[in-house]
Amino acid sequence: MKCQACGAENAPNTKFCTNCGAPLPVAIPSEGSRLTPLDTELEHVQREFVGGQGRVSYRIDGTILQVVTIELEPGEVIYSESGGMSWMSDNVEMRTHSGGGLGKMIKRAVAGESLFITDFYVNQGRGTIAFACEFPGKIIPFNLKPGESIIAQKDSFMCAEKSVTIDMHFRKRLGTGLFGGEGFIMQKITGPGLVFLEVDGEVIEYTLQPGQHLKVDTGHLAIMESSVDFDVTMVKGFRNILLGGEGLFLASVRGPGKVWLQTMPMSKLAQKVAQFMPQVGGKGSSGGLNINVGSLLGD
Repeated sequence: MKCQACGAENAPNTKFCTNCGAPLPVAIPSEGSRLTPLDTELEHVQREFVGGQGRVSYRIDGTILQVVTIELEPGEVIYSESGGMSWMSDNVEMRTHSGGGLGKMIKRAVAGESLFITDFYVNQGRGTIAFACEFPGKIIPFNLKPGESIIAQKDSFMCAEKSVTIDMHFRKRLGTGLFGGEGFIMQKITGPGLVFLEVDGEVIEYTLQPGQHLKVDTGHLAIMESSVDFDVTMVKGFRNILLGGEGLFLASVRGPGKVWLQTMPMSKLAQKVAQFMPQVGGKGSSGGLNINVGSLLGD
């Protein structure tokens, strides 16, 4: 490469002239040798839904700790459980109430939500309000039609339009309730309107055909359409029960309908973390910390 200051020749990719020390011009690669620009847009990071009154605009940002940001116009109302809001603009008003009396308060509590709900709205201008995940995972929006329902695990509800209702959903069979892994009661969410649910870890969606069924380790079933039948089946084989490590029962979902599975149930993560937590006290009288060295070393 030739120096424009002194005319000396320099080796390729040299930044400064070896003769006079002047900076050398930067070589521009040809069209065929240019690097492909980096793709800074990730799938599922941003989604936009635009509608009129009663149909809020929203955007979902983030990867594993997502947040949904909602824009409110006058006449639009979003509600969540108490303490669900993360941040909001100063023109957003809030009203906390029982949401329909003592009966509905008890139902929400049994379904894993708070006793009270909070409405968010604006009287003038455009307001912004955000709801963030409480656990590493994904936020899934559902635009439910009038009378359309989805069944979700407890504590998955984030926020919804005012027209969306939440109720308890009892699993039909006693065995399902006793051994289903996520409790006897789930949430039944009915439209019309937008609702946002959070799922632990990554989310995998399956569309089951009529009669097609899928066996799922308990705790991984996050959401399903109301048309999907849910039951619990016992693991077959004495060796599988004792040595398989999957427990006695598996969840079984049967189509038609969609199911949404989560890759990192909070309950399983808590069990794994608990293995490495120090135990306070012990058999001795020192009252110190007893740490399982074998667990820490992976033995």
